[in-house]
Formats: sequence, C-alpha cells, structure tokens
Amino acid sequence: MEIRAISEAAPDRRPPAVNEDLILTGPDFAVVLDGASAPRVPVDSGCRHTVAWLVRQLATQLATPLLSRSSASLPDLLAQAIAAVRDSHAGTCDVSNPDSPSSTVAMVRMQPDHVEHLVLADSPVVMRSPDGRITVHSDDRIDLLPERTLEAVRRLRNQPGGFWVASTRPGAAYEAVVGTTDRADVDAIALLTDGASRYTERYGHSWDELLEVLTTEGPRELLNRVRAHDTASTTSGKQYDDASVVLLQRPYVGKPGRRTYCGGCG
Repeated sequence: MEIRAISEAAPDRRPPAVNEDLILTGPDFAVVLDGASAPRVPVDSGCRHTVAWLVRQLATQLATPLLSRSSASLPDLLAQAIAAVRDSHAGTCDVSNPDSPSSTVAMVRMQPDHVEHLVLADSPVVMRSPDGRITVHSDDRIDLLPERTLEAVRRLRNQPGGFWVASTRPGAAYEAVVGTTDRADVDAIALLTDGASRYTERYGHSWDELLEVLTTEGPRELLNRVRAHDTASTTSGKQYDDASVVLLQRPYVGKPGRRTYCGGCG
C-alpha cells in the first residue's frame, strides 16, 4: 500500500499551536490518535502532563511492537501500551482520576491475506473495495450518551453502558470495535480524526465522496475543504479542530481514470 498522511492543529489555536492529534505509520500499519482536548471550563485531571504528552507516549509504546511485527492482537497491543503509559506516571499523577488525559485510537495492520482494524472512540476507519463499495468502521458510543454534560461524560467514560477511550484503564482496549477484511477486498483505507471526518459527519458529504477526494486529490485537499466548511459554519460546537488523515491506497497502473490495480503491489 502507498501511504499519504497529513496532520495539522486547529487554525484558531493561539500560538504556539499544539496539535493533540498524532499519526504513526510503518510498512504494514497505520495509527491515528486524537487526544481529548481540555474543556473550556477548568478541570482537575489529577495529572501533571498534557493531552499531547499522553498521545506521544501511547504512540511510542505502540511503535515498537508494530515495527517488530508482534503477533499479539491489536487490542492486546493497545492494552499493553495503555498500561505502560499509566505505570510511567503513576508515581507523580493520580491515574485513578476520571478526568485523566485520554485519546481516541484508530489502527490498521496489513497481514498477507487480510487487514485488521481497531477503532476506539470517534476516529473512524473507512475502507473502499475494488468495486467501489464503502465500509465504515466507527465507534459512536459517545454520541449515544443520554446527555453530554461534563458530569455525564466523567461518570460514563470507560464504564459499561458508557463510552471507552485510551486513558489509564488497559481494559478499554478490549471494548474497541475490531475486525478483519480480506486483503483482496480493499483498495483504499482512510483513518481519520473527527476533525477530518466531519467532512461527512458534520457537513453532509458522503463517505464515497470523502474517499474520492482523498484518492484523487490527496489528504491536503480534504483538509482544505474541511477548513472552508469550518470557516463558513454556523452550527454549534467546536468550530475548528485538530485534523488528521492517513490514506493507504493500493497502487494502480494504466491511464488516468482507469483503475487497473497492481495485484502484487502491497
């Protein structure tokens, strides 16, 4: 698979802009992390570290087993990473605090005959087959909460009947949306944080159009279109957000407009 990626901070962040998203890619894997931004009201997280620190530490813990082609499952790899990060600051921070920094996780790993995926919280993985069929792997449990107050989110985060994120509970990894797809049935995969997936989820474009923009014009153009919508938006909620995209695409040969895929090219 060819890999193209982009990640940028929300344009309305005061300098120096800190991007709480992070992208990690390798020869046969991709990971997208989206740190939970601090709410507008002050919250005591019990942690001396920032959300960006947590995201970097999770990526660091995931990188080694993915690069060494560990045989462990994706939930196992994520659980081990969460545990390692938790243990690294348990001596300085209250890792039992329900407001401890957290992150979404989207992962794909290419195997010889299939593609594995894992989605924890609202960073979807979107796949397109050679015949154009779109499959969206998403975790919408936070959207199903009966209310979205700070108190409700605190009470239901990483709890049965609530929603799950990567924070200080390794068991959250086993609540992720996971699955496999035959490799022959995949010609393109997109991993997106919600700052990029809002092109569809907030602004109404189809997933098919999102994949078409990505595969023909690239991740930069998708974010350009998202930012144009953001600027013009009058909807409630966060106007701008950190936005990240990873596109994995099977190479194809032939004349422009005719997709003839290279069967032995990833």
